[in-house]
Formats: sequence, structure tokens, C-alpha cells
Amino acid sequence: MLDYKIQLQVFEGPLDLLLYLIKKDEVDIYEVDLAKIATQFIEYIETMQQLDLEIAGEFLVMAATLLYIKSKELLPADQQALDSLDNNEEIDPRWELIRQLIEYKRFKEMASTFQQLEKRQDSIYPRKPVQLELPLPTQSIKPKLTLLDLLNAVSNVLKRYNEKNNISVILEERWTVSEKIQWLLNTIPNGKVMKFSELFSNASSKLEVIVTFLALLELVRLKQLIVSQPDQFAEIEITRQTQNNTDTNNTQTESQITTNSHSTNQTDS
Repeated sequence: MLDYKIQLQVFEGPLDLLLYLIKKDEVDIYEVDLAKIATQFIEYIETMQQLDLEIAGEFLVMAATLLYIKSKELLPADQQALDSLDNNEEIDPRWELIRQLIEYKRFKEMASTFQQLEKRQDSIYPRKPVQLELPLPTQSIKPKLTLLDLLNAVSNVLKRYNEKNNISVILEERWTVSEKIQWLLNTIPNGKVMKFSELFSNASSKLEVIVTFLALLELVRLKQLIVSQPDQFAEIEITRQTQNNTDTNNTQTESQITTNSHSTNQTDS
């Protein structure tokens, strides 16, 4: 695995990921194909493992639950009923999960409503600032774009690479996150828009894709790059952050990179 490890709160919990997958497939929660969703959920977990993202235990529990539901749905209807009796199941795990999803979706919608009301209240009764602050850089990730979208995009890129055919390339070449960060800064000048897929058009292996993606995440975190989508599930676009103190930020970025990144000359198993 990679020596460089990045820790991110990618999403609040496994139900967030399930709702994202359901929305992505444009299906009603009551009609969702949990067998298909289970496969997609596992693919996301595998992508996170390849990227060395920390995975909370609740995601692994949900993965096990989905696999159990998927295995039951593959059985004939009469066998499903018999299996439920043998396991003393009083509640269908499929409908229990759907119930949780509906409740969680309502909770998120209510939370969003309260946030909008709070913003409206602030505009009516503005809060007096305690002290003057310098304007912060613009938000690195637009509201409509989440890290789940980034994981989805890089997962699609990784599927195109068969590591067995690239062993010789991996042994000959080495990449570091700091090198890829510098490459990204040189490749994406101010004012230029680059498609997400273009970042990996010349990548020779799955390992290089992973290192490049980690470099992208680091630059987004440092507010050097902005990622956005014209429309939901459209291809992600990347632009360079424009600031008056760009030179200062670049110097700070390089110093932080040096202390945080290590050589990624190991292959993923």
C-alpha cells in the first residue's frame, strides 16, 4: 500500500453513501435494487482501501449487512421464507434498511431546512462581528460536489487499469505525492479549466492514478485547486485558485508537502 496516508471525513456515515448511490441511479428508495447497491457499495469501500482512506467500522458492518441481504435475494422466494424462519428473523432486513434510509433522508432534509432558516434569520438580525478578519479564499468544493463524487470519478478511472499488465512499468518508475502536486500546479495555470479525466490521460498504471488523486485531494485541502461540476454527475472540472498572495501560498504548500508526503515506490497488493 501507499506510504502517504490521507485522513478525510468523506461522508457522515454509510447511510450517506447509500443515499448517494440511490440518487445516482435515479430510483425510488422503495424500489431500490439492494443487490446492485451492495455491489456498488463494496466497490466504493475497495476504492477507499486502495487510496488508504480510513474506513470506519460502521461502513464494514453495513457492507456485511448488504452482502447478507444480497445473498438472501438471490434465493428463491420459498427458500427466503424458510431461511428467515430458521434464523428467527422477525423483521425483514431489507425493509428495516429501507426504513432507516427513509428516516435518515427526512432527518437530513429537516437539518437542511433549519440551516436555511438560520441563514435567513442572520440576514434579518445580522450578528455584529467581534473583530475584522481577512477574507478567506473561496470554497474549494462547491456545495453540489462532494468527496463521494470524487471517489466515484477516480473509481471509474481505476477500473480501466489492469495492474497485471503494468508490473514492469511500476518497477521502473516511482512517484511521490509531492512530485505530483508540483506537476498539478505546473499543469493547471491560473484561468485554465481541466477535466478530471485529463489528469490521468497519460498515467501508466493504477499506482500513478492513486498518487495523482492523492495530490489532487491535498491541493483541494490546501485551497490551491477548486473542483466543481457543471451539472450533477457531470464530469468534474478543476481550476486553479486565484489569490493575491499566490506566491506565499505556494511556498507554504511546498513546505507542508515536504513534511507530509513520502515516496510511493511500493505497489498495492
